[in-house]
Amino acid sequence: MTTELGRLIAHRIALTGPISIADFMAEALGHPRLGYYRRAVPLGAQGDFTTAPEISQMFGELLGAWLAERWLAMGRPAPVRLVELGPGRGTLMADALRATRGVPGFHAALDLHLVETSVPLRTAQRAALAGFAPTWHERFDDVPAGPLLLIANEFFDALPVRQFHRTAQGWRERMVGLAPDGTLRLALTPGLTPFAAVLPDAPAGAEAEISEAGRALAAAIGARLHRDGGWALIVDYGYDGSTLGSSLQAVRGHRGAGILDRPGETDLSAHVDFAALAAAAGVPTFGPATQGDFLRRLGIARRAHALKRQASPEQGRVIDAALARLIAPDQMGTLFRVLAVGDTRSAAPAGFSDIPSDAT
Repeated sequence: MTTELGRLIAHRIALTGPISIADFMAEALGHPRLGYYRRAVPLGAQGDFTTAPEISQMFGELLGAWLAERWLAMGRPAPVRLVELGPGRGTLMADALRATRGVPGFHAALDLHLVETSVPLRTAQRAALAGFAPTWHERFDDVPAGPLLLIANEFFDALPVRQFHRTAQGWRERMVGLAPDGTLRLALTPGLTPFAAVLPDAPAGAEAEISEAGRALAAAIGARLHRDGGWALIVDYGYDGSTLGSSLQAVRGHRGAGILDRPGETDLSAHVDFAALAAAAGVPTFGPATQGDFLRRLGIARRAHALKRQASPEQGRVIDAALARLIAPDQMGTLFRVLAVGDTRSAAPAGFSDIPSDAT
């Protein structure tokens, strides 16, 4: 069984030929009317996945403290553009702002901007952040100029990726085409890809991915920071350096699915190449650190202890479970990475104390 969007994509392919997986992802997730992130709220038990801010308030609180510390290090600019890419239901930002209300002058300096394409999620964000008068944008490029504090939690993993397969002759790109019965299927291009020049040498059978959209966004963020000053924090699941393999996955109803299955109703995401983002940014970067190490350095254990002092025994068990989920090596602690991107005008950021900067 397909979907209306699946039929539209098949019609496009029938007219113009196979499309890249990146083009398929862009349509499946971002089609103006039928894309996955346009049509519904994907988070939570009724959605397809759960993010760190939904697991515990501690996550947003600590990231809020990090942003406030960066604002102080920047010399307290006012106004400062506080930007979140893909804010979900607004939970992370609401927790961050609640945790920083005691920082003198911080809230008065903030000009809140949310980059969000989903109308249902914008409605949830409006309710969660009613007291802060956010402005919404379709794209990061639409955020006004000025000193910047940016956070992107589980945003880059949803940006389109190209996939490649190494044959005996060389690298070929994996495309989305049509089977004889008109359904979507994956196939390799008959010729070698021009992207071979940026792909590593590898034996036949190897796989690789490139996110042009991720690199372009990192470059745009870096250019803004270089021009106007500020800091960005990118949190996502991925790997420290460029590596071989294919990571694109599909999830629907908290279960795995085929990547071509029911376009527009299935979440698609891929592991983030943090080395590629750091290189594209063109400004100093710190990390990536594992999420577990980063949150420990920011004091998540102390915050959990403080919350438990005012909690019932059952609430205490919930706090312990959330803490483990965020930082344990076998849960989100090592799978997720944190990268800080900054200007050259302020001191090194918290959370990366024993990690050298990459001053590109």
